[in-house]
Amino acid sequence: MNWLPTLQRRLSALFHKQKLDARMDDEIRSHIDMQTQENIVAGMKPEEARYAALRQFGWVESLKETCRDQRGVGWIEDFGQDIRYGARMLYKYPGFTAIAILTLALGVGANTAIFSVVDAVLLRPLAYPDSGQLVWLCERGPDWSGGSISYPNFTDWRDQQSVFEKFGVYNGNNFTLTGAGEPIRLAGALMSADVFAALRTQPEIGRVFREDEDNPGAPPVAVISHALWQNRFGGQAGILNQTISLSGKAYTILGVMPAGFEFQNSDVWLPVGPYSAQSSWQKRDNHPGLFGLARLKPGVTLEKARVNLDVIAVRLEQQYPESNKTRGVQIDRLLDIQVGNVRRALWILFGAVSFVLVIACANVANLLLARAAAREKEMAVRGALGAGQWRMTRQLLAESGLLALLGAIVGLLFAKGALHVVAALAGESMPRAAEISLDLRVLLFSGLVAVVTGILFGLAPAWHARRADLQGTLKETARGTTSGRAGLRQGLVIAEVALTFVLLVGAGLLLLSFHRLLQVNPGFVADRVLTFQINFPGGKYQTAEQQILFCQALREKLRALPGVLAASLVSQNTIPLHEGGWDMRFLIEGRPEPPPHLQPSLQFHLIAPDYFRVMGIPLFQGRDFTEQDNREHLRGASSGDEWGAGLNSIIIDEEFAKRYWPNQNPLGQRVRIPWGERAKQPVVTIVGVVGRVKENRLSEQGGMVQAYFPMYQQPLGNMAVVVKTTSEPAAMLTTMRQQVSQLDPALPIFGISTMKEMRDHNVAPDRLNLALLGGFAVLALVLAAVGLYGLLSFTVTQRQREIGVRMALGAQRFEVLNLVVGQGMRLVFIGAFIGLLGSFAFTRVLTSVLFNVKPTDPLTFVTVTLSLCVVALLACYIPARRATKIDPMVALRYE
Repeated sequence: MNWLPTLQRRLSALFHKQKLDARMDDEIRSHIDMQTQENIVAGMKPEEARYAALRQFGWVESLKETCRDQRGVGWIEDFGQDIRYGARMLYKYPGFTAIAILTLALGVGANTAIFSVVDAVLLRPLAYPDSGQLVWLCERGPDWSGGSISYPNFTDWRDQQSVFEKFGVYNGNNFTLTGAGEPIRLAGALMSADVFAALRTQPEIGRVFREDEDNPGAPPVAVISHALWQNRFGGQAGILNQTISLSGKAYTILGVMPAGFEFQNSDVWLPVGPYSAQSSWQKRDNHPGLFGLARLKPGVTLEKARVNLDVIAVRLEQQYPESNKTRGVQIDRLLDIQVGNVRRALWILFGAVSFVLVIACANVANLLLARAAAREKEMAVRGALGAGQWRMTRQLLAESGLLALLGAIVGLLFAKGALHVVAALAGESMPRAAEISLDLRVLLFSGLVAVVTGILFGLAPAWHARRADLQGTLKETARGTTSGRAGLRQGLVIAEVALTFVLLVGAGLLLLSFHRLLQVNPGFVADRVLTFQINFPGGKYQTAEQQILFCQALREKLRALPGVLAASLVSQNTIPLHEGGWDMRFLIEGRPEPPPHLQPSLQFHLIAPDYFRVMGIPLFQGRDFTEQDNREHLRGASSGDEWGAGLNSIIIDEEFAKRYWPNQNPLGQRVRIPWGERAKQPVVTIVGVVGRVKENRLSEQGGMVQAYFPMYQQPLGNMAVVVKTTSEPAAMLTTMRQQVSQLDPALPIFGISTMKEMRDHNVAPDRLNLALLGGFAVLALVLAAVGLYGLLSFTVTQRQREIGVRMALGAQRFEVLNLVVGQGMRLVFIGAFIGLLGSFAFTRVLTSVLFNVKPTDPLTFVTVTLSLCVVALLACYIPARRATKIDPMVALRYE
């Protein structure tokens, strides 16, 4: 405990400094007075005695400093003194301070905003205990991935694997909640009990379903979200064991998950086991949208899990060649699946914004160097009076630190505003967007950036001060000297130009890519088209006939509305740019039948009459579906209840026709859907050929052929309505909602959107990348231009006497203009050349986010070079013009 007395003494010295100084002054004064008296007694005069006592005692101020050093807190006092002096110097030059703080704030704010996005989306673990052990599984093939899992394959994987603690499957679904106020649509999920066990999240109240409740024939039970419990049921304490009606079926509530649990963004979770009793689910070649979720055993790596599942997949391929030939298992971290589509783009943006910070630091360093040159005499006088190099370096670093701190504080305000802009641009395309905030981790990052930037741009003037020639500086005229020190400032400007060139090239490539993306023909006309979705509850609409009657009635009601040009109904996966297709294998009648694993697939769509008219999809050959494409031909047929039994017509897209009937007329050709028993497989006749539509993204290339089937022959429980209007469609939404309610008050509508909104949402990630990288590039260009302007302005000021002499000796104004502009443009050309070399590396990284644009696009490089030169010329011209107005007599007289 010997450190306690020492700590007490130092704290006392720190907080009672004036009292201790006064006591020290009294003691020194007493010693001097005593010595003075002794000198007087010895025969000296009072004045001589006083002088002799002081001379004998030594330098009083030096002795005081030595005593203060013994207290052990001198470094704290010196630090406080440096901060106070630095603050006074910044206050003394408000223009310089404001420019430096604003420059830093832009760099730090942009970095803080992007880091907050990167941290929330990529770096933080998911909101599940030990989430790094969670993996996602699906099926894959030789040239495709991301396929859903057949239920028999899942059970075999689960029973034969040895690498997972828990392994289950889930399937996103929608349900209609009735009997508790207005009918509403709920996002839900069918889940294995083992999915809850793998996630390790305990319910807030109640429990999750057990394994015995996750089997065929088990009683219907449900787990609901905290939001549904609060918003729909008022947070009732007695919610457990209550019954709710979901899509016409009663379920008993077992538990409520805690707030923040958002697996599949669902409001309700049901056991998947009871659904597995359906005969279609027991077919190994049926893939009902199931995906796997598992927790790795302790010590098991992802690679080891892949090897284990690959062995099982090979075994199943040998046992079931018809359905499992070439089918493997894809395993990825759950976090990677959730953020995989934005990971690369975010890291690119983070790297780009780091360039902006470096440019800002270089700019401030140049400002400080210019200011240091103006303070050369001050530093020389300090050195002559005994200040050491470390003492002056510390003072300059303190000023830099203050600037960095103030820049970080203002930058946080910029970052907060920037996050709102990012949220508006990203929309719903950014995963984990709700977790983005300026929290403690982001604040710590901002503080770290402030410290690093303060050191980085503070080192330049400190290095400048250490190299100063004290005698030479003191002998210089009031203008000071810059000989031998311009190289660093010029190097910083060159670095700014090089980094700016790289960012401008990246932004130019993204701009060209986005322009070409918007020029893509999506295959439909998005203007004045409204879409919304409906789910049929099972109880009231159990048969195909009941669903068809409702669809026909709703379509007639909508068509009769004033302002409606056309209306149709489709399966929900049919809506273009919906990113959720349904593929199905097919065979062409009259041609050799390949084995199942080599059979081609098509994108399956169900549509009612007038769909092509509503969407503006061109009909190239044949006809559209009509009311006569119905189920009348099934009357009396024994197979009428089989799924797909009613299908006898098909409309194909132009790619389908080109790929399988090149240079032939596809009309009248017959296609078989190998679904179920061969004798009951539907055989359909091609009656039309239409234009190709972008299924998932505007940037997609190739893909499966597209096929449309009559909805009035085979409806689905999940439908979407599409309506073409004469005016803004959103204004008619209330009227359309009323038409649905008149037919069935228990049917809610959801997924309301215009096709223009869906198209905008589809390109939102590309727009976000362009906006951010473009903004960083413009900001970098402005900072580089300001840096170049500042350097040349300082140079003109330092060379004012030289320019005056030149003009006195006959130099013309245009020659002075060329002198200054040429100096600036030489730096720009060097920086542009270095940036050109760096761009070839940077643009390779951008390849994954570019559409139909080469990373070495010559037009972009030429445009960027010309734009940079134009801006640089403007930055050079202003100080150059000022140089031409120097009066030689005034300049020489001033010197």
